[in-house]
Amino acid sequence: MAIRNVLREGDETLRKKSRDITEITDRIRILLDDMAETMYANDGVGLAAPQVGILRKAIVIDVRDHHGLIELINPVITERKGSKVDDEGCLSVPGVIARVERPYQVTVKGLNREGEEVEYYAEDFLAKAFCHEIDHLDGILFIDHPHELVADEEEGEE
Repeated sequence: MAIRNVLREGDETLRKKSRDITEITDRIRILLDDMAETMYANDGVGLAAPQVGILRKAIVIDVRDHHGLIELINPVITERKGSKVDDEGCLSVPGVIARVERPYQVTVKGLNREGEEVEYYAEDFLAKAFCHEIDHLDGILFIDHPHELVADEEEGEE
């Protein structure tokens, strides 16, 4: 496993749509392992493949609950319910925290690292994490949503 560089806002890769993963190979499993290691090394709760420069539909999430590490290939949100406005940040937009509206509940389907279809029903923080990471696969950053800036550590710096 290796820690990969996290791309920052302004890198055009973050604005591109990712492609489906059509075959789960050892390279894909290594990517998932590297993404998890990179997420943990940066104190993140989620990471999408585009954030490490790979335009493929893969995400990892660990909101430190009973689910543990979630790895999803070709994830799709199949159901959304309710809404909640909450603080959100991103490893690709360091120092910025904004209040963003997301669904309170989501159902997400995808494949695990063995190619088996899996489904997650998520609420609150985990639902927000799924929405945030899946947005990355479409080239969308959290600051693209209507938001209220809470903190910008780079504000006022020259």
